[in-house]
Amino acid sequence: MAQLMINLPVNKLKQMKKTFTLPLIFFALLLSSFGIAQNTSGIDDVISALKAGNANELAKFIDDDSGMEVALPDKSNSYSKSQAVMVLKDFFSNNGVKNFEVKFKGDKGNGQFCVGTLQTRSGNFRTHIYMKTVGNKQVIRDIKFQSVE
Repeated sequence: MAQLMINLPVNKLKQMKKTFTLPLIFFALLLSSFGIAQNTSGIDDVISALKAGNANELAKFIDDDSGMEVALPDKSNSYSKSQAVMVLKDFFSNNGVKNFEVKFKGDKGNGQFCVGTLQTRSGNFRTHIYMKTVGNKQVIRDIKFQSVE
C-alpha cells in the first residue's frame, strides 16, 4: 500500500509532462512561424546607434537595394546605402551627437517607428524613424531630423 502511494505522484508527474510538452512545442513553433521570436530588436538597435551617433551601426539597417530617405534641416533626398551613411556621418560629426531621447515608439503595419530628440552640441533635433520589414529583416525606410527651437 505504501508503495502505491509513492508511485501515484510520479505517474501524475509523467502524465502532466506529456500533457504540457506537446502544446508548449506547438506554441513555440507557432511563434517562430509568425516571426514574433525573430528580429524584434531592430528599432532598439537603431536607437542605440543614434545615441552614439554611429552611422556605421545604422548602416546595418539600410536596405542594400532600395536605400532610404534622409531628411535634414537643410536638405532631403533618397540615398543609396553608401550615400546615406556618408550623409549621416557628416551630419553626426558636424553636430556632435550627445544623446538620443525616445519620446515614443511602436509598431505600424509591418514595421516599427520611433519619435525622439537627438541632442547635439549644435542644438536638438526632433527625429522620426520609420522601419519596415523587408523579407525577414527590419530596414530603415526614412529618417528625419528637424531643428527644435
